[in-house]
Amino acid sequence: MISAERIKAGLQAGGLHLGISACVALAAAVLVLRIWFPYPFRDISGGLFLFWLMVGIDVVCGPLLTSILFNPKKSRRELTLDLSLVALVQLSALVYGLYSISLARPIAQVFEVDRLVAVTAAQITPADLAKARSECRNISLFGGPLLLGTRIPNGQETFGSVKMALAGWDLSLRPEWWQPYEDGIADVKRRMKPLADLRASRTQEPIDAAVQDTGLPLDQLFYLPLTSRKKLDSWIAILNKDAQIVGYAPVDGF
Repeated sequence: MISAERIKAGLQAGGLHLGISACVALAAAVLVLRIWFPYPFRDISGGLFLFWLMVGIDVVCGPLLTSILFNPKKSRRELTLDLSLVALVQLSALVYGLYSISLARPIAQVFEVDRLVAVTAAQITPADLAKARSECRNISLFGGPLLLGTRIPNGQETFGSVKMALAGWDLSLRPEWWQPYEDGIADVKRRMKPLADLRASRTQEPIDAAVQDTGLPLDQLFYLPLTSRKKLDSWIAILNKDAQIVGYAPVDGF
């Protein structure tokens, strides 16, 4: 039978471990939710679900194992071994969780034909990234997604481009086609649409809230659909007259 003394000691040790785990989870939250998945990409790319799954497993399981294994009657060597194993398991779960989340993080917003596409790290291999122009591959673990464009295929490239797109390899997923956003700003201006037109045909509340956050009048704002592999028709990027992104709204832009 487990004594009350052991239960109390186990709960105290588990509580201390929980406090430490919560501090680590807070640091991970800053990295994941503020840097890897800035608004609105935690919804578009699924970062929030992955983060809470990792926290739920890591923060709960570690302190729970500590509470179960901790026994003040054990020798120092036994306690050190038990708690070291718990810490190793927890650290391994944390590292694996962060690695999995890092693959889902958006590394670029790429203008493609008539929309912006959120491209994740998992969709681009290092070999493919090496084919991009030097100014388009400045991707960092501690930086947000790059804002990029795609160049228009010339006559000889058009057929191959269409063939790759039909196979699921759109221009936004092919770094060799990337270009600085500013290089294609004229194409963006031709494709962006007045936000007032969309407001007239959609739920107005999220658009009005986003407009207020920009600080600009509605008649000076435009939009493009913002898509990802997980979300095809749920968000728009809001642009000013210079085609610079000034906000986002959870609205179908198609």
